[in-house]
Amino acid sequence: MKKSISISKSSLLAACAAFLLPWCASAQNDTIEARIKEGVEARWGGSTSSVTKTPYLGLYEVFHEGEVFYTDENLTVFLLGPMIDARTFKNVTAERLQRLMAINFSELPFKFAIKQVRGNGKHVVASFEDPNCGYCKRLAQDMAVLDNVTIYTFLYPILSQDSLEKSKQIWCSKDRVKAWNAWMRDGNEPASKGDCDTSAILRTRELGQRLKITGTPTLFFSDGLRFPGAMPIERIKLKLFGGQPAAQTPQTNRGRAPQAGKGATPKTSGSDKKP
Repeated sequence: MKKSISISKSSLLAACAAFLLPWCASAQNDTIEARIKEGVEARWGGSTSSVTKTPYLGLYEVFHEGEVFYTDENLTVFLLGPMIDARTFKNVTAERLQRLMAINFSELPFKFAIKQVRGNGKHVVASFEDPNCGYCKRLAQDMAVLDNVTIYTFLYPILSQDSLEKSKQIWCSKDRVKAWNAWMRDGNEPASKGDCDTSAILRTRELGQRLKITGTPTLFFSDGLRFPGAMPIERIKLKLFGGQPAAQTPQTNRGRAPQAGKGATPKTSGSDKKP
């Protein structure tokens, strides 16, 4: 009888240990992630949205001020730039960043955008663009071939004072779509004086800052995913009309190593940026 009781106690202890072990591991991870969050914010400034353990080399993904980078649990290194899975060759960083930076597409304030409907308008895309952005002008040329789409263009003048003046002139035009396309595709100056109510442009700039849009063009699709920088038209077609292209590889021509201190964060994608 004593042996039976002893076995029962051992079984009970084993069962308790099996039950508590995952909880203890989770609590430990929460503590590590909280410590990393505190350490990153102390060194970089700004706000860290999330810290997540990756399946790679014991590293933790840090989502900080709209950017992703990696560190270990002791913050002995900061690894910037894309992480590539050696087995699948997928750009893990780009895929994660797209998910982390996704929005609720239906909540965009479309009344502040220039709306173009072509064909049945079934496939929808929204873009934030500066009228003096070279990449945006190339995008306008590329997207001229699209049919059965609705394009919402949010005027997002961040490059210069002239960008703001151009945006006002286009917004105040009798036919905004015509004025936008004439300027972006053909280089024809808008004729409007820009003296109407242009509060929509200010609201768009405020929205862009909240969404951490730092370069133009930035595209959003109906699933909420964002694609910053120059996006090839074939990829746009895939995203709009069928198939799911792989995450966009961040372009290095916009990247720069951050400086330690408040507000300094690693950058990982490419487009025309505010100076």
